[in-house]
Amino acid sequence: MGVKVGGGLRGLRARMPRLLRARMPRLLQAGMPRRPRAGVPLGAARVGAGGPPSRGGTSPAPASTPAPAQPPPRRTHKWRRATLAALITGAVVLPLSAAARPEIPAPPPATLAPLTATTLDEAYAANRANAAQASRMAAAHGDTERAAADRAMAAPTRTLLHFDGRGSGRATEVLGDLTNAGHIAVLVPGSDTSLDTYARFHKAAAALHTQLTRTDPRTAVIAWLGYETPATISPTVTTTGRADEAAPQLRKFMSELRAVVGGHPTVSLLCHSYGSVVCARAAGTDDDATGLDATDLVLLGSPGTGADTAAALHTRARIWAARGADDWVAEVPHIRTGFFGITVGFGTDPMSPAYGAHTFAAGGGGHSDYFAPGSVSLTNLARIVLGDTSEVTRA
Repeated sequence: MGVKVGGGLRGLRARMPRLLRARMPRLLQAGMPRRPRAGVPLGAARVGAGGPPSRGGTSPAPASTPAPAQPPPRRTHKWRRATLAALITGAVVLPLSAAARPEIPAPPPATLAPLTATTLDEAYAANRANAAQASRMAAAHGDTERAAADRAMAAPTRTLLHFDGRGSGRATEVLGDLTNAGHIAVLVPGSDTSLDTYARFHKAAAALHTQLTRTDPRTAVIAWLGYETPATISPTVTTTGRADEAAPQLRKFMSELRAVVGGHPTVSLLCHSYGSVVCARAAGTDDDATGLDATDLVLLGSPGTGADTAAALHTRARIWAARGADDWVAEVPHIRTGFFGITVGFGTDPMSPAYGAHTFAAGGGGHSDYFAPGSVSLTNLARIVLGDTSEVTRA
């Protein structure tokens, strides 16, 4: 039996972040014991002067007579497992949707000389040409959405360090003058980011670059879509599998970046949502001391990193964390546990004092609002990237 794919499924996947936010509080209550309302004893809602008579015709106890006091229910780990079960079971419909979608033809990535300051323009031109070819192939295949996305990447103003139109797609884009930048920000995205949704990722990078250049024109922002991100609602988003695959690619890119710009510019990693797991895995831990060369590492709307503390990450970077007041990630259990033989969850909340990150204010925004123009979070992110850490508003 074939699987029907296309606009309907794609539209559903596009709506998933909003649906998740709407459903998350209910899912998180799955398996949790109900607590009595303040001042109302357990069972009081079911008895009283206006209630039905009990069996045998006996009148119920008067409302003024309190039910016998009972100890509050103890929390157990069962509700946590129920939550994870609800998330994973309900997600089984979508994790293979990308695989079910017919493969979009695209050329292999352009063959490039090693990246240096002198080969950047050559790389930009070759990747734009590759994106243009990918657009033509997608159009011939009948996928107008991907054709439009690739065509946008091929515009003369785009400066791509890397482009691969195959599958969900990969792209690394520079905003600003990389060779003359004194401060560089690298954005690492979270779930549901691909070439099909790249426009919103680019919008976030552009907003940050605009904010930075108001203070210092010698800045650059890099949008790094260097891995296959998980779907927002899928089993893969609850494990480190995709992050483990992405981590070597991010380390490789950071090394290539240093080869281009040298050791002078500051480089800040801004890691959103599941991207924070990627950044943490790239840094490694005390047990897996790989290392990551960055000035600052920022965790935005993080579900956890898989590390118990910021100190466990093998990096000299300052570790920052922020979460908007309306971010649904706050409702996700910060646990790490075995589930059907798989380690699920990412452990300690980076916003908790126990984690040890520098927490800063992100305003009242939601999970997708950290780079909103004029927001508290964007202002603080720019201060971190520019090294104005004393001006950062603390949480």
